[in-house]
Amino acid sequence: MKIHFYKYQGAGNDFILVDNRQNAISHHNTQLIKHLCDRRFGIGGDGILFLQNHEKYDFEMVYYNADGQPSSMCGNGGRCIVAFAKFLGIIDTETEFLAVDGPHYAKISAEGDWVSLQMIDVDTINKDEDAYVLNTGSPHYIKMANGLKDKDVYADGYAIRNNDTYKAKGINVNFVEPTETGYFVRTFERGVEDETYACGTGVTAVALAMAKHNNQTGHINTPIKVLGGDLNIHFNYDGQKFTDVFLEGPAVMVFEGVIKVGGVVETENRSGMEKVDIIIDASLDKYKDIVLFPEKLEKANEMLRTVGLPKDKK
Repeated sequence: MKIHFYKYQGAGNDFILVDNRQNAISHHNTQLIKHLCDRRFGIGGDGILFLQNHEKYDFEMVYYNADGQPSSMCGNGGRCIVAFAKFLGIIDTETEFLAVDGPHYAKISAEGDWVSLQMIDVDTINKDEDAYVLNTGSPHYIKMANGLKDKDVYADGYAIRNNDTYKAKGINVNFVEPTETGYFVRTFERGVEDETYACGTGVTAVALAMAKHNNQTGHINTPIKVLGGDLNIHFNYDGQKFTDVFLEGPAVMVFEGVIKVGGVVETENRSGMEKVDIIIDASLDKYKDIVLFPEKLEKANEMLRTVGLPKDKK
């Protein structure tokens, strides 16, 4: 089976996007989704999004995590699918689409690479000792940290996500450190079961939790830096409920291609380069700027032979 796909990233949170308006792909297949998201044997991504028709909305977003399981809301994925919908000519600069947690309104720049996505209202924030726990479309655990740049987010996030309280259903674990202009955030994501470069519902949860932590009310704007870049969250808070919550940031197409499941992938970058056949591998993600140039394929292979393949975390 061949699948035409597009690769997008939102502040380094990367996704496979598929236009499934014709229902050509039956995606209720855990092994297929895991294979497509695998960075060594598939395309590679933190998750996969299927854009589908919906009679009441511009489109429907169906999202799966990299583990192959249907997921709760993905904020950066939501922003990327809005950019994808604009690329496909489905929308212009505004949209209302349906996701797993309900309808979402979004605005997109004329250039199609900056998306402001409205998230759900939030009226409940709980405490787990000194951490905050809330749901912004997905469940999040928010913990303050010092020296976050050097923190072992994988080990510490894994331990919290798999403790007795959260192991059954899982939780996304966010570590946050104040900066001069806002906050620095690193996230361990359930479903990916690793740290990601960004998490949209996660930074949203951080912004809301920090407003409560600091006893802020009114209209609040919160810049947040993640490993993959910069995001911004703004919202209203009356001391009881968070409303008009918007997650803003980049949403960029990286490349498109056709994958024959279990075989060779044909890709084309968006700079108009000629198509090349490659085997998608996690290591190639590091060198995709080289791999997408046919004359440099051998150089990439030589580099991979030199450095070796990355080892899985245990």
